[in-house]
Amino acid sequence: MSKFTSRQLRARRHTRLRGYLSGTPERPRLNVFRSGLHIYAQIIDDIAGNTLVSASTIDTELRGQFVEQKKLDQATLVGKAVAERAKAAGITKVVFDRGGYKYHGRVKAVADGAREGGLEF
Repeated sequence: MSKFTSRQLRARRHTRLRGYLSGTPERPRLNVFRSGLHIYAQIIDDIAGNTLVSASTIDTELRGQFVEQKKLDQATLVGKAVAERAKAAGITKVVFDRGGYKYHGRVKAVADGAREGGLEF
């Protein structure tokens, strides 16, 4: 049995990932966070410390699209939305930051949706 909780282990993995992943103005970082109910994606320029674009399942603009959809489908729509907003802001290439989560399920769905939306990573 581990002496660490799953949250602590995820935080350690995320810290380790952030040691070598960094967003630049030319290639910002696409960060994913998931909670039990919602999923959030944001594109971040780590040098300036700014969030350039974001989308989530709690966005008022997207809220109507999520009615009676599974979490996996919602995550795909969030990925597509963040890609559309990024293209509008002139961003085409990003570095994917899975946030310490496995590249599986909803995290993978956000990545696939972003790729469908036109982002390269």
